[in-house]
Amino acid sequence: MLAMVLDAPGRALRSVELPDPQPGPGQVLVRVAACGVCRTDLHVVDGELPDPKLPLVPGHQVVGRLPSGERVGIPWLGWTDGECRYCLSGRENLCDRARFAGYQLDGGYAELAVADERFVVPIPEEYDDVAAAPLLCAGLIGYRALRLAGDGERIGLYGFGASAHIVAQVARHQGRRVFAFTRAGDGAAQSLALELGAEWAGDAAGPAPKELDAAIIFAPAGELVPAALRATAKDGTVVCAGIHMSDIPSFPYELLWGERQIRSVANLTRKDAHEFLALAPQAPVRTEIETFPLESANEALERLRAGKVRGAAVLVV
Repeated sequence: MLAMVLDAPGRALRSVELPDPQPGPGQVLVRVAACGVCRTDLHVVDGELPDPKLPLVPGHQVVGRLPSGERVGIPWLGWTDGECRYCLSGRENLCDRARFAGYQLDGGYAELAVADERFVVPIPEEYDDVAAAPLLCAGLIGYRALRLAGDGERIGLYGFGASAHIVAQVARHQGRRVFAFTRAGDGAAQSLALELGAEWAGDAAGPAPKELDAAIIFAPAGELVPAALRATAKDGTVVCAGIHMSDIPSFPYELLWGERQIRSVANLTRKDAHEFLALAPQAPVRTEIETFPLESANEALERLRAGKVRGAAVLVV
């Protein structure tokens, strides 16, 4: 099979022919049709996440077909032990022994992928392969972040990329008001936010137009935490939705006082996946896509790194 392989952090992916993977007990073989390109992939490739499997096939927003023809998705959470206190209490996303697709397990930047049959998920028929791919991480992590942000009406989204462009639609479906905070001068992201129902889009470093009930930070920039706290009302929540973030600078206690809280989102559960994939067609969520052939994975990653992707990037296999 053709695959894009990471040999060491900091290096470009290499296009290579690999032997077809063989599923073991409890595993399924998936013929990949599309794979989303995620900021987490960048964190893996750039060495910001420690100890990846090497060599590694990245990719964890995988849409493909089983030998039976059934269409399934492979999300980030690829395996858990099922027996630790986290797994037994419905918190499998926190399993200490969890393994993740495109990080500790080979993922979907390839023509074929192997996955634990317990962790593949059905794909809603309303979406074609390419449109479905970003739902499997950008959508799932965004959905979990929105749920943990609480039920407030005014939601601020910091960083308007793949996740935020999906979350904005879910929030609007729920009757919430959305405010999008982007890099200064990022007219493309601001325009997309307004198209998708945000009532305001502007500079993340500037003041918020309205006091927020909650904020979700998707950009991996620690300096946005004090900015989001400053924009959030008393009893509000700031959710850090990324797997990696630069250091959070010190800030005065008064920004946190008033029963504001900061919390992170870690991974996802299968329950999240089934709930969100049932909700997405009802909203309905539409994914804004830029496609790249598999062999152009490095170009897709570079465009994502430079903030030049409008919506989500997807590799077509």
